[in-house]
Amino acid sequence: MPSAQEQEAARAALVRLRSEVGKAVIGQDAAVSGLVVALLCRGHALLEGVPGVAKTLLVRTLARALALETKRLQFTPDLMPGDVTGSLFYDNRSSEFAFREGPVFTNLLLADEINRTPPKTQAALLEVMEERQVSVDGKPRPLPSPFAVLATQNPVEHEGTYPLPEAQLDRFLVKVTLPLPSRDDEVRVLAHHAAGFDPGDLDAAGVTAVAGPAELAIARASARAVQVHPEVLAYVVDLARATRSAPSVLLGVSPRGATALLATSKAWAWLSGRGYATPDDVKALARATLRHRISLRPEAELDGVTADVVLEQVLATVPVPR
Repeated sequence: MPSAQEQEAARAALVRLRSEVGKAVIGQDAAVSGLVVALLCRGHALLEGVPGVAKTLLVRTLARALALETKRLQFTPDLMPGDVTGSLFYDNRSSEFAFREGPVFTNLLLADEINRTPPKTQAALLEVMEERQVSVDGKPRPLPSPFAVLATQNPVEHEGTYPLPEAQLDRFLVKVTLPLPSRDDEVRVLAHHAAGFDPGDLDAAGVTAVAGPAELAIARASARAVQVHPEVLAYVVDLARATRSAPSVLLGVSPRGATALLATSKAWAWLSGRGYATPDDVKALARATLRHRISLRPEAELDGVTADVVLEQVLATVPVPR
């Protein structure tokens, strides 16, 4: 277990991430927090928003601030599974088959517009996300550590997209939504560009590494050690069970979803400077952790009901432990 001094230094470094990322990305503090929580839990994150809200820039900036290697893979309708994971090729010099690594062999894989590629290619990430390895020709090849998939997608109602299968959605620890900025934030964005900001040049923006793999490892160990009272555990379970009985829901949050909410709540508690999780930590992470784990009835969707609406109702009705 890391010492108190090591924990405090790691926490301070990760808290500085928000201001460091803010040098390039304006008005998306909640998204930054969601990504940091996912990394603390060794989880993957799905970022959803309309084009132009800085999803890709956010991931690139976060990787820079964490001193982690990142590779960007643009998902397109003609992308093949081997383009994601890598493939075997015949090496004429050695007269043998060799493996050419795909973009997944990195620390942070930016899977850009993941819902613009067909399910067959989307499924190439299933083993990668669950086992953190690639199996080709019967041989497992481990990925670097740390590793996370940070995928972006446009809302499914946009043309030319393929909804992610439930099995893959469940492998994302959090789903972070990036809304359109407020008027004040949008004015700040334009002022930033008017002053010469170039999204392709993070060096000129002054983005530097404020944390690294060592701090991340300390933070992960510390977050796992956060204490959770039995009543808070029961609260997490009650929230998950309430989604299953909601009238608008076809498929509610599974036990795996409940364990995910427990993990993210502990990470948020640690980032907040506490060694114990509270119901407020659970409520703060419930939407990001659970919204993509709820399947709605078709008639509810036609009435404009969303997973966030269901979660708001659940959070308002499930008794909070005192």
